[in-house]
Amino acid sequence: MKKQGILNSHISEILSRLGHTDTIVIADCGLPIPDETVRIDLSLKQGDPSFLETLTVILEDMEVEKVTLAEEISEQNPEVEKQTLSLLDEEVNKEYVSHEKFKEKCKSAKAIIRTGEVTPYANMILHAGVIFK
Repeated sequence: MKKQGILNSHISEILSRLGHTDTIVIADCGLPIPDETVRIDLSLKQGDPSFLETLTVILEDMEVEKVTLAEEISEQNPEVEKQTLSLLDEEVNKEYVSHEKFKEKCKSAKAIIRTGEVTPYANMILHAGVIFK
């Protein structure tokens, strides 16, 4: 049995396969997921697990150099935006795009991790960094 890190075998596998600049998405339960994109569905019930809880665990195991958020989060969900940004290292680049463009970018993600989050625009694209300099 695994001693530490992410226990979910699907997430663990996706993270271990990521290369520099590959992306994954952490999504609320309403984000449309393209049929051709790997879906890892963690949702159990409304709010469980939350977007922030899932993001926190992923960030412990993934080197992230950039994140992409929908512009709409700033107005529609500022508290989640604030908490999300507080979890990121200072040197992580932040990009904001329209929600429509965000959904387009999701099509190239290696996987979309669906949470039980039920607040608007609680979605983030994580761009893989490298662990060496």
